[in-house]
Amino acid sequence: MEEGSKSPVDDLQEPFSRIGYKMHLLLQVGKALMESGADTDRTVRDMKRAAAYMGIPPERIHQHTMYTTLMLNVNDDQHSYTEFCKCRNHGVNMTTLSAVSKLTWKALARNYTLESFERHIMRIKGIPKEYTVGQTALGAGAACGGFAVLFGGSLLDFFLTALCACFGFYVRRLCNSYAFNQYAAIAITSFAATTLAWATQFPLGELHWYPLIACPLFLVPGIPLINAIDDFLNNFIVSGMTRAIHTLLVVGSMTFGIVLAIRLGNVADFTEVSLSPHSLYLAQVVAAAISAMGFSIIFNIPRRLLPVVGVGGVITVMLRNFCVMELGASQAFGSFLGAAVVGIIALKAIHIFHTPNVVLTIPSAIPMIPGVLLYRLLFALLNISTITPAALLDGIRSGVEAIIIIIGIAVGVAIPNIFNHRHIEKVKQKRVARLLALRDEE
Repeated sequence: MEEGSKSPVDDLQEPFSRIGYKMHLLLQVGKALMESGADTDRTVRDMKRAAAYMGIPPERIHQHTMYTTLMLNVNDDQHSYTEFCKCRNHGVNMTTLSAVSKLTWKALARNYTLESFERHIMRIKGIPKEYTVGQTALGAGAACGGFAVLFGGSLLDFFLTALCACFGFYVRRLCNSYAFNQYAAIAITSFAATTLAWATQFPLGELHWYPLIACPLFLVPGIPLINAIDDFLNNFIVSGMTRAIHTLLVVGSMTFGIVLAIRLGNVADFTEVSLSPHSLYLAQVVAAAISAMGFSIIFNIPRRLLPVVGVGGVITVMLRNFCVMELGASQAFGSFLGAAVVGIIALKAIHIFHTPNVVLTIPSAIPMIPGVLLYRLLFALLNISTITPAALLDGIRSGVEAIIIIIGIAVGVAIPNIFNHRHIEKVKQKRVARLLALRDEE
């Protein structure tokens, strides 16, 4: 049956018709989302929308969604079917998130057959990355170079950081090609990138601190950090805890690699270098846009949205800097305000650019992620036997500050859902009901 033609009634209007096939497809939808960086709430919502397209009423479907496992049950008084699916290959792919979301709406509107729906899911999973390996490496370099400038570094710091980050990107790719443990690969990558940043002191005659700080930051798990807080806010506690622990392991691996590099290089403790911007001038605007677009390339965002995310990055970072430097507010409040403004703007922008809000909001907020503050804490813990009580307290303070900033960013990005969730869901449910009613009339 061709797309757009009427689907068999026993397939799309009878909940238990071909139920095994339907549940398999629903789990494939959830797996594609979860492995591409979707938060748990979005995964549950899109799976329920796909279930509605398949004729399964919301009261008949029950989901248990965790970071590594999806469980689905469909039942009534006479039937009960349960199926599991494992999610092992986690990453970030915003193109997949956008494509799956669009597919669930198109399936409702065009009455796809189940076979056609499966073909679309398989096609989405097989879509090649928007960017080549070289382009992604340059994106990682640009993202970290932008961080260096945002911290107060110079143009030379930008290029040195970008060079070291690109090198680190290829080291990580090499580790992954040999199937290294992911945390070991991160430690090796951060060690290699930091060692190269340290080695630049010899031809230059002096040590540039900002490349040491910023070159491994493309490894910081910004989206898992934000998703962890989002899961907690939406009462997906188990999934949120798993994401949070994964984040700590990643940052811990980064810190281990960095500490090893600076110990071998006999570098003094560089974590006390000021990371606050020194101005609100054009360099900060450009750096914010470059950093947001660099991370967007890593996250495989559609090319057409790169300028949009760049503008979003400028808005978030400039609002944060203005609050901190001109109003004397905390970084947590400034980060919250920047993320909240972009979140509100995204409510309108998603209809203009036809993409889920997460594709626009999270990459725009990523340049504000306080990754350095997190590994300041872990740096202090790794050196607990040699540092002073005051230094340990400063490290703990940095960790607490980082957590507060991350919560501020996550809450800011989620502002529309927090205060307008019921209205947004009601509008979407009305649209689903209208599309199902049109199908029943055919």
